[in-house]
Amino acid sequence: MYPMDRLSPRRRAILDFIRDRIAGNGQPPSLAEIAEAFGFASRGVARKHIVALAEAGLIEVVPNQARGIRLVERAPRPELLEIPVLGRVAAGAPIGPDADLHGHLLLDRQTFSKLPDYLLRVQGDSMIEDGILDGDLVGVHRSSEARDGQIVVARLDGEVTIKRFQRAGDTIRLLPRNPAYAPIVVRDDQELAIEGVFCGLVRRE
Repeated sequence: MYPMDRLSPRRRAILDFIRDRIAGNGQPPSLAEIAEAFGFASRGVARKHIVALAEAGLIEVVPNQARGIRLVERAPRPELLEIPVLGRVAAGAPIGPDADLHGHLLLDRQTFSKLPDYLLRVQGDSMIEDGILDGDLVGVHRSSEARDGQIVVARLDGEVTIKRFQRAGDTIRLLPRNPAYAPIVVRDDQELAIEGVFCGLVRRE
């Protein structure tokens, strides 16, 4: 299988668009629809992207058909995982959630301590002492519960952040791992939900 992380963001988005149209409408988009959806000046620009996806072995194109695009679904190797990338998470002050699908990455299972359900891109530097840097992709295993000391992705009053979870009696704190940041003490009037636990990261050089 062609590595998904070697596709440009635009071509990953076009491939996802094709998949969504087939799943939702039962047929692939035409070149004109792709050009319109992505703001291309002409169908010729869309055709160049389609040819590149076909050369990568991710789609097939039936000649002389307006909707001649066909997906090529190949089973990934057992040791590899195809993991969705779902936006960003703050390592600093919490930011608004961004759960849009940003594509997929094909990664080795041994990258992670536990199989992740999705990846989030880190924004900020509050977790640098745990080796989590700005721009890293963190693997998240969905869980609504966390143990004391675990690194978690938490939603606090609708905003998402990554921190260490600490519970002391009835008090919950979300701890940064950078002395420049203060712990977040969760107040009784705030709504806290654990979205998942950290299980590894991917750093793109």
